Amino acid sequence: MIVFLCFTSMELTQETPDLSAYLAADEVIDHYHPHVRRTAARLAESVQNSYEYARAAYEFVRDTVPHSADTGDLRVTWRASDVLQRATGICHAKAHALAALLRAEDIPAAFCYQRLTHDDGTGHVVHGLLAVRFNGAWHRQDPRGNKPGVDAQFSLEGERLAFTPDPGSDERDYPVLYATPHPAVLDALRAAPDRPYLWKTLPAAL
Repeated sequence: MIVFLCFTSMELTQETPDLSAYLAADEVIDHYHPHVRRTAARLAESVQNSYEYARAAYEFVRDTVPHSADTGDLRVTWRASDVLQRATGICHAKAHALAALLRAEDIPAAFCYQRLTHDDGTGHVVHGLLAVRFNGAWHRQDPRGNKPGVDAQFSLEGERLAFTPDPGSDERDYPVLYATPHPAVLDALRAAPDRPYLWKTLPAAL
């Protein structure tokens, strides 16, 4: 897998033209949950506008909710409030948490995906990230969490993602922006008793 900053943006397609769908709450993106609301309110106290809030929410999820593979945490989380309360999750779970914090402050958030090579170089896995809407356009952000070789940043001036698919391989960006997490991903998260099991069952493609 090639890992570097990407300063270009791809053309993205909404799953539905109804923008309100990207503000909705459900069992997964439970931004009505008291812990999500308290976290959102605390982040909002220190900013002046929605752009600053989106950056603060992104950096909060990126930096204070460790990626479970980086820490060796075996727990699997998928509901946004659980991700924030338990402070652990893989990329998909962290995208769910960020979406909940953004939607709690009426900022549209969409789920998007990449197909990447496994870290061990064998096979592929679907990687989850998120897009935020500002000034009539969608901007992808990756709250996965930084580590050596990964330096993702919040940006509306060109993408600064954790990973860039290798155009000479079977890796790819998926252009669809989903209002809810993809069922194949969500089913794997819900069924996994621990992260080692999840690693074997996450979809390799969408």
